[in-house]
Amino acid sequence: MFDFHVVGGETARRVIAGSRDRIVAEVRETYLTHHQGDSVNPNSYFLRFPEKPDSRIIALPAYLGGRHRTAGIKWIASFPANIERSVPRASAVLLLNDYETGYPFACLEASQISAARTAASAVLAAETLTGGHTVRRMVVIGAGIIARNILEFFHARGWEIGEVLVHDHTEAYAASLAEYTTASLGYRASGAPDRDAALDGADLVVLATTAGEPYLTGAGTFAPGQTVLNISLRDIGPEVVAEAYNILDDIDHCLTANTSPHLAEQKYGHRDFITGTLAEVLRGEVRVPADRPVIFSPFGLGVLDLAVGALVHEAALDQGEAVPVDGFFGETTRW
Repeated sequence: MFDFHVVGGETARRVIAGSRDRIVAEVRETYLTHHQGDSVNPNSYFLRFPEKPDSRIIALPAYLGGRHRTAGIKWIASFPANIERSVPRASAVLLLNDYETGYPFACLEASQISAARTAASAVLAAETLTGGHTVRRMVVIGAGIIARNILEFFHARGWEIGEVLVHDHTEAYAASLAEYTTASLGYRASGAPDRDAALDGADLVVLATTAGEPYLTGAGTFAPGQTVLNISLRDIGPEVVAEAYNILDDIDHCLTANTSPHLAEQKYGHRDFITGTLAEVLRGEVRVPADRPVIFSPFGLGVLDLAVGALVHEAALDQGEAVPVDGFFGETTRW
């Protein structure tokens, strides 16, 4: 009951690298558990700074039932200016709490966990919405760590991708991700300075930027049959949302914080543009036709962090890489 362990980021990265199929399965199961109501996932809390309007630290508390019966909280910072220092934008920790006693039993470096659950969610949505593991052209907009993780998960899941085009405001970043994709994952990849030309003819689009407001706003931005993974949530304008089928991870969560779906709700005054949730598609309760673009917008649920964090924690314990903190609790008896 009073054991407490710390799991570092290098250990988390190694566990994740060898467990990507299992993580996708965990994310799928977690979405279904959440859909069944066996979870508690309050709204995220955003700590913002007046002098740094683009930066924030977010608290994601959650409880995941099912076979996990675990509570916890992710505390994740997003400071986009870090990129200018060649430092990752996001840093995070995850605390896991025992459901019976409430005592925390682990602290994990969670930027790796957060990236992995985001990537697993994206690939699960791609598999569910396209019905396969093959795509002729994939366009990735935003060449950071999240985009790299998403491509790693596509590779781990055995996807056949004819061509990967990478676009970023900084062409050197796009070139670096393209080179990594070719050298490490074996996909034919190249930088795409002309974003609109790259989107024309793409089968699958991955949005993984730090955009704070929409820049994809024109009618017809996406074509019928295209699947768009709106991972960064704020790239797409409400007009584009309105002309697509929209699949969300959680409707109430997604319609907050000026996400693309939230902007559409504010503009049009209704939610009729929402087709359903990914869990509903997985369960066969919602079907998505092919006569419009399909946009998947995941707000990123704290329950996903718990599921992936529990997997990493268990593996770290099994491998002897979880560091015990003896005497972490100052009092273990009342008297």
